[in-house]
Amino acid sequence: MSANAFWQIVIELLVAVAISVPFGRYIARVFQEQKTLLDPVLDPVDRLIYRVIGQDAVKEGMGWKGYAVNMLLTNLLMGLLIYVILSFQAHLPWNPLHFSDLSPFLAFNTAASFITNTNWQNYGGESTLSLLSQMAAITFPMFTSAATGFVVAIAFFRALSPNSDKGRNLGNFYRDFVRVLTRVFLVPCLLITPILVWQGSPETLTGMVTSHLIQGGVQHIPMGPVADLEVIKHLGTNGGGFFNANSAHPFENPTPLSNIIETLLMMVGPMALVVAFGRMVGNPKLARVMYAVMASMLVVALFTAVIAEQRGTPLLAHAGLMQHAGAGQMGGNMVGKEVRFGITQSALFDTVSTAFTTGTVNSMLDSYTPVGGMVSLVQMMLNCVFGGKGVGILNFLMYGIFAVFIAGLMVGRTPEFLGKKIEKREIVLASLALLVHPLIILVPTAWSLMAPYGVSSLGNAGSHGLSEVLYAFTSTAANNGSAFAGLNGNTPWYNVALGIVMLVGRYASIIFMLALGGSLAAKPLVQETVGTLKTDTVLFGGFWFATIVVVGALTFFPALVLGPIAEFFALYAHHAAVGAIR
Repeated sequence: MSANAFWQIVIELLVAVAISVPFGRYIARVFQEQKTLLDPVLDPVDRLIYRVIGQDAVKEGMGWKGYAVNMLLTNLLMGLLIYVILSFQAHLPWNPLHFSDLSPFLAFNTAASFITNTNWQNYGGESTLSLLSQMAAITFPMFTSAATGFVVAIAFFRALSPNSDKGRNLGNFYRDFVRVLTRVFLVPCLLITPILVWQGSPETLTGMVTSHLIQGGVQHIPMGPVADLEVIKHLGTNGGGFFNANSAHPFENPTPLSNIIETLLMMVGPMALVVAFGRMVGNPKLARVMYAVMASMLVVALFTAVIAEQRGTPLLAHAGLMQHAGAGQMGGNMVGKEVRFGITQSALFDTVSTAFTTGTVNSMLDSYTPVGGMVSLVQMMLNCVFGGKGVGILNFLMYGIFAVFIAGLMVGRTPEFLGKKIEKREIVLASLALLVHPLIILVPTAWSLMAPYGVSSLGNAGSHGLSEVLYAFTSTAANNGSAFAGLNGNTPWYNVALGIVMLVGRYASIIFMLALGGSLAAKPLVQETVGTLKTDTVLFGGFWFATIVVVGALTFFPALVLGPIAEFFALYAHHAAVGAIR
């Protein structure tokens, strides 16, 4: 790795850490109902929204069942609204390019995608969606779906708090939901959108601009409200693009500065949630251990991906067609990457995108080396390397509960987590939450590879084709939304199958984790004794890390062997064979 690449990674990570710590403290203050500097401005906004939805709806606290039911009903209504808008966009206003309605299958897939914070796109936005659809069915749920995952995590934090009300009160869903929108998302969007406009992202209700070319003729350039979508797309770890090329498009990500801003936006929210967790449960030391474990996994992934892409393809390197990817030199695997970003910023951006389950891309993952592509796959399979808004830290805590239970059995200590005993009910709920993820990845992947209507959409055969299907279901199960793009997902089978995977991947794990939170909140605090297994130590952090790696490897390693690992060895075997012939 070049020194230039090394320092790009290190500096961006340090900036993200520096922003996430005060941001996390601010989030904790917001949801502990403590005063913040923004209260005088935002309190009237909140009160207005409360009056619209009904003052009674935001007053009473909710147990885990009430919290889950209200969350599901709210998301159901929003999902139906998105489906209706997409299905009838030809008959609705703000459709200057006269796009037709989406087919029922595609409308279902898109509605499921954006209400679950997945933002998987089986369409090209600039050639499919009206401006109303882009704003009301795409940008709007980017706020609400991110807020949903966020408030579920906050409710779980309250369940683990020493002040939890014996499971009867995890907070009020509607109050939490409004406060996330106004106090966590709205202000950064208002501040950063003008910066992206300054960098070159359009923010207009003009559907298209006609450009007269120097050599004659005209070019029709799609336009729209892009800049505001870009901010919430990354801040809310959403990922869907206004244009088909996503953040590789010069309107979505025009300059290296905009690329850095978007990368930081992806990271700061999930990182800040870990800090907020420590303050809300009264154990900042535990939060530091969690933060360090997640950061370690992220650093390993980043350096692995960047080095793999800088090394490039062995056959081309052997033929002398590429230079070494050193400082100030072009080289490595530049296929599918934008010259204005280069290898380091492309690999960094896409690795962060899959670590934080955002799904946005500034280069084409289908063109990555087998190792580079596998890094993204593995992060989504684990789904806890910081992860998306709320869900990532919940998955990490689920692994932590497993680690406590396993370590307690191994060393004869009482399995406790934050003063709450971990017993049969908690392990059953955590197991159900854990098993859903591989189930909805591996089963439909196998089905798709056996069915003619599944393989007919593949752009590649062999192990790379398997990786394309595996990546699609991994991405949708993790509510990520990025794709290898060699797979045509706009078919009845993939629209329905991927839509169902998105819904199950989102809501099944949330329900199990809320039920787990309710169970833990109802337990009395246990006094720490000599037999208590401490979870806020470096030693336990290492065991936590090992638990994640071992469980992930046992679950997904066979699939990875058939896909990117087989492709890697085939690539180097072919390289060796060519060398022998010469």
